[in-house]
Amino acid sequence: MKVLTRLLGKVVSQGTLSIIYADGTCETIGAAAQGWPDVVIRFTDDAAARAIVTSAVLGAGEGFMDGKLLIEQGSIWDLIMLVSANAPLESEKTLETPSMVGQVTERFKHWHDNYNKRDRSKANVAHHYDLSDTLYDLFLDSDRQYSCAYFTDPETVSLEQAQIDKKAHIAAKLALRPGQRVLDIGCGWGGLALYLNRVADVDVLGVTLSQEQLKVARRRAQEAGVADRVKFELIDYRDVPGQFDRIVSVGMFEHVGARHYREFFRTCHNLLKSDGVMLLHTIGRLDGPSSTDAFTRKYIFPGGYAPALSEIMLGSEPNRLLLTDVEVLRLHYYHTLRHWYARVLDAREQIIDLYDERFFRMWTFYLAASASGFLYGSQTIYQLQYVRNRHSLPITRDYMAQAEAHYRTLG
Repeated sequence: MKVLTRLLGKVVSQGTLSIIYADGTCETIGAAAQGWPDVVIRFTDDAAARAIVTSAVLGAGEGFMDGKLLIEQGSIWDLIMLVSANAPLESEKTLETPSMVGQVTERFKHWHDNYNKRDRSKANVAHHYDLSDTLYDLFLDSDRQYSCAYFTDPETVSLEQAQIDKKAHIAAKLALRPGQRVLDIGCGWGGLALYLNRVADVDVLGVTLSQEQLKVARRRAQEAGVADRVKFELIDYRDVPGQFDRIVSVGMFEHVGARHYREFFRTCHNLLKSDGVMLLHTIGRLDGPSSTDAFTRKYIFPGGYAPALSEIMLGSEPNRLLLTDVEVLRLHYYHTLRHWYARVLDAREQIIDLYDERFFRMWTFYLAASASGFLYGSQTIYQLQYVRNRHSLPITRDYMAQAEAHYRTLG
């Protein structure tokens, strides 16, 4: 039995995985089970199989991208879900104390991987967000919300509605009042900023490091006739002047880097008025500080890292931002990614025309691997509400539900 088969055999027990190696050898692991996929893969050369042994996610991703790992039965989604479902974060086993060597190694890797230099921030953002506008139009909702949606019912609610509901959910936590000034850190293509202005009659400044997103956001504000109240700038959040009644940041904190969390929250504290409210929405980890996998670092989000809640607190607590509410959206991003993946498959030919077959395979691997992380792995979404003054908000959460219900009537 080959090394890769032996390693995967320790993981896959339900569902079957058949591996056809370059020399024609076929080895099967697992057992057929109702509701579990049966997947067949084939390697075109031995190096691709060895690469997975050396670095599982990067090796599998590159092998699939390069056409050296072929899916003969099933799909890349099926393959990733099969392996992930057999090794979920939830465990019925008795936990052992990790070795000292393992702890030290992981701490060093975490420290090294999360060094996100300021002068690299713009390049890291451009690597992902300055891709073709057409690509994002092919799989996102019409408002281009490239972050976790909010599904009140995953079986019946569309992606479009779930993204509208996400904006209402966030807006409600900001306790907005007409005429307030809002800062949107990492504003994307401007959808949330325009929404807040429309439903709550507030002025918004959105900041981004993406040239392409900036162009689209400004155009949208002009087309909506609100460019005087919803403005967008190409600027690092650390360089924003003035103070704001509200601060919101959705899907940007993953690019800050763990070593810059205190700087981020210190900056936000100083940008927020003394009676202000801040809402942070970020991908996070359920299992404590760790490292971004090599595939994601190399191909998708250079410099990106999803923090553990403990790491976020280490950044915010010393900077006197008082935590007033925490919500954990456990499965919403899985359902979001499920929709995105299906749309990417439907747009296969257009994406290949935009880029090439290798890019298409990379993108499907990225979406499938991300979805597995939220369904079986350590990934989750945290929404954290902060204030500078504990008296800034009502003492119950009723105001959130009331505001959210109101915003939903506005669409």
